[in-house]
Amino acid sequence: MFEGPIQRLIDELARLPGIGQKSAQRLAFHLLNTERADAQRLAGAIIDMRDQVRLCGRCFNVTGAEECTICRDLRRDPTIVCVVERAQEIVVIEKTQEFRGRYHVLGGALSPIDGIGPGQLRITELRTRIGNEGIEELIVATNPTIEGDTTAMYLARELKPLGVKVTRLASGLPVGGDLDYADELTLGRALVGRREI
Repeated sequence: MFEGPIQRLIDELARLPGIGQKSAQRLAFHLLNTERADAQRLAGAIIDMRDQVRLCGRCFNVTGAEECTICRDLRRDPTIVCVVERAQEIVVIEKTQEFRGRYHVLGGALSPIDGIGPGQLRITELRTRIGNEGIEELIVATNPTIEGDTTAMYLARELKPLGVKVTRLASGLPVGGDLDYADELTLGRALVGRREI
């Protein structure tokens, strides 16, 4: 559609998740109209991120050091580990200020249709951590999808025999929500996951 460099930038931006052609065009033209220093700062931040960020040697969170700040924090409970699919989900859990343990990033969820089996996830590393770090409880915080539920069941089946307690995040009704608007699956999970008050 457009010529040379601008079309190339639009094409590259459109490859990003959640960015379609129209959003990519808007971003490209916004960048075209910004100061050169602003564009260089953005380009530099992207290059720096790619060059400096790596995975934590223990939990596979993103970090600039050998271990992430969560793994280095001696105030956190090393016996409780929250298992997530992707590193960005750690931020979501941390915002609750309710969890004071450590994490383990699987790198995805089981999905045979996409060719993702146990060997493509960091389950072996999790098994090693259980043996080496005295982990007593795994909180499986995979997404409430077919793939996430399958991964949670697989982890429970494989890791419970190691003497670790495996729990799953509860799912159900949102705070302030009306029963009229709840779908059957969410309401069913809320009933199953009910607790005494």
